[in-house]
Amino acid sequence: MSIAGYLQASIGVLQDCIDHAPIQNVERAIVEIGRTFDAGKPLLVCGNGGSASDASHIAGELVGRFLKERRGLNCICLSADSAVLTAWANDYAYESVFARQVEAYGAVGGTLLGLSTSGNSKNVVEAFKAARSMNMTTIALTGQGGGELARHADILIDVPSRHTPLVQQAHACLYHYICERVEAGRPV
Repeated sequence: MSIAGYLQASIGVLQDCIDHAPIQNVERAIVEIGRTFDAGKPLLVCGNGGSASDASHIAGELVGRFLKERRGLNCICLSADSAVLTAWANDYAYESVFARQVEAYGAVGGTLLGLSTSGNSKNVVEAFKAARSMNMTTIALTGQGGGELARHADILIDVPSRHTPLVQQAHACLYHYICERVEAGRPV
């Protein structure tokens, strides 16, 4: 595929997001994340591989700043602490590495945002189960259909594609928009 073809495919997925996808669920996620921060509760974010990088990116934008100067927000990336990840995975199981952190850092009224292009990442699914058992809101950012996460998400934002790179590109657009809108509602 040529660069022009690849960029056209990217545009196509973004257009599909506008036409068919989860625009109202993006708005619901913004409201829920804002409510979480207003209540002084944590936003936990997790994912694997490229989605782990995206989770870290989201936390960086919200703890730091996105576009405006403001107070830091209580956002924790569960994919970022290599000591916790490797200790738990070595001693127990990688499948429960995020669920354990939800248990440690989560709170009733908090929110868990999980990223998985397939929606089937077992450790993200287990984190959603743990979050729900703690009465936390769960938001899934996935590819088309949401996979297993669709069953465990209060809010599903599924990009209408199954091609991982294009899904991740759309995720970046969507979470940047979410960060901008959440930040706009925060005091300076």
